[in-house]
Amino acid sequence: MKLSNFDIWLTNFLLSIGIWGYVLSCFLILIESIVPILPLSVFITLLFFKFGPLIGFLISYFCTILGCLMSYKIFSSKIKIKFDNYLDKKDKKQLKKIMKNIKKIKFENLCLIIAIPFTPAYLVNIAAGLSGINKRKYIFSLLVGKVFLVIFWGYVGTSLINSFKNPLNLVFIILLLAFCFVISKLVNKREGIE
Repeated sequence: MKLSNFDIWLTNFLLSIGIWGYVLSCFLILIESIVPILPLSVFITLLFFKFGPLIGFLISYFCTILGCLMSYKIFSSKIKIKFDNYLDKKDKKQLKKIMKNIKKIKFENLCLIIAIPFTPAYLVNIAAGLSGINKRKYIFSLLVGKVFLVIFWGYVGTSLINSFKNPLNLVFIILLLAFCFVISKLVNKREGIE
C-alpha cells in the first residue's frame, strides 16, 4: 500500500467511526511522537475539519505537545542512563561528540527543526532526551515550533507527497519558518533560555 493510499484509507476509516474517529485521532497524535509510521497530517486535518480552525488547532497543539513531552521524558530518564553507560563502555567518541553538539543546539534552531512539517518528531524527541537538552529549552522550543507545524497541517491538510506538488505550500512553509524564527528570537530574549 502506497503512503498516499494509506493516508486516504486511514482518513476514511477515522471518518467512518464517528466521534470515536476524532478521539482516536487525539490518541494517535500522542502515539505519533513515539511511533514514526503514523501520519500526523491526517489526524490534525481531521481535527480541524471536525472542530474548526480554533478548537481543532488547540486540540492538535495540546496533543502533539503532550506526545512530544511523553517521548522526551521516556528517553531523558532511564534510557539516557543506559545510553550514557553504553557510550562509556564502548568508547564511542564520535557519537559522544554528536550528542554534545545536539545538546548545545541553539534555541532558535531547535524551534525551526520542530516547526518544519516534515521533521520526524520522534527523532527530535529521542535526540533531545538522549543528549540531555535542557528541559526548559526543549519545552519552550515545542511551544513555539509546534504552533507553526500544526497551522501548516491544519490548513494545508494533505499528505507529505501532495504538499510538494503545490509550490504555494513551499512558500507557505518558508513564511511559517521565517515567522517561527522571529518568534523564537523574541521568546529567547524575553525568557533568557540560552
